[in-house]
Amino acid sequence: MKPINEIYPLLTTPKKVVITTHQKPDPDAMGSSLGLYHFLKSLGHTVTVISPTNWPGFLNWMPGCDLVIDFEYKREKALEELNAAEWIFCLDFNTLSRTKNLAPFIAARPAVKILIDHHQQPEEAAFDYGDSNTIKSSTSEMVYDFIVNSGYQDRLSLEIAECLYAGLIGDTGSFRFPSASAHVHSMVADLKSHGLNHTIVHENIYDNYLENRLRFIGMVLLHRMEIMYEYNTALIAITKKDLLRFDIKTGDTEGLVNYPLSIKGIRMAAIVIDRDEERKWSFRSKGHVDVNTFARKYFDGGGHFNAAGGKSIESLEKTVEKFKQVLSENTLQLQ
Repeated sequence: MKPINEIYPLLTTPKKVVITTHQKPDPDAMGSSLGLYHFLKSLGHTVTVISPTNWPGFLNWMPGCDLVIDFEYKREKALEELNAAEWIFCLDFNTLSRTKNLAPFIAARPAVKILIDHHQQPEEAAFDYGDSNTIKSSTSEMVYDFIVNSGYQDRLSLEIAECLYAGLIGDTGSFRFPSASAHVHSMVADLKSHGLNHTIVHENIYDNYLENRLRFIGMVLLHRMEIMYEYNTALIAITKKDLLRFDIKTGDTEGLVNYPLSIKGIRMAAIVIDRDEERKWSFRSKGHVDVNTFARKYFDGGGHFNAAGGKSIESLEKTVEKFKQVLSENTLQLQ
């Protein structure tokens, strides 16, 4: 994988570009993709954003989101754009498997593949150029760096600012997490100078749910949260019946894993959700607790030191049982 700065001189020549991200995109995945979309369009490129799956409704306000192609819903159109692409930008994931059913089609395309991502252990052989930087708070921060370092800071617009800021607050917990560096705050100051109204973005991301989600969260915290003080750990297990009862849609469980971390003494929080095809895990932690290694070792996942995901094909009951068993192997880490 060659360094991404070798792409900079090529930006002046218009290309047919596809931008894609991981399945079930979150604010950073969609924000970085649309931020890059508006930037490349300003340089004269023909650009299409393809999402491997649907996305949360609270992201629909983002400028350009109405033009994003859902691969599962419009497969033929997505493949048409992918087959015509000369460049494929891969954002907020570093292994092709994170794009679900889109993965083999990306791999088969002869187009130049360009990675921009901040997760650990990238699949470097899958990409021609790339920037993989685990120190960065978000892929949105990295897209901002891409724009500035390529010499086109003057192309920053209000549309780009709104998209990148949404991704930034999503992955920094609204600047709560350690990844919110001085550079992150300098970036925000620059986005503000381009007309960003941060209050509107916050409202669109965090104050845009239906009543049923709040009632769902109340039920979950009361009936589905288990605290294991001997391991400084909290576990939330959500059944398929729970999802159906409250009509839970994509994105409605976003951020739920963080709630138990507000409990004094809890160092790791985990949530597992019973999906149709598999059980999906999310892990969050404080301080020295490495959930990236934990997710990779036990649940076929990974991510960041303090935030990771995983999956299991076992039943909800069996994967919860496994989680509780492996906690004993990590007692010292969780103290």
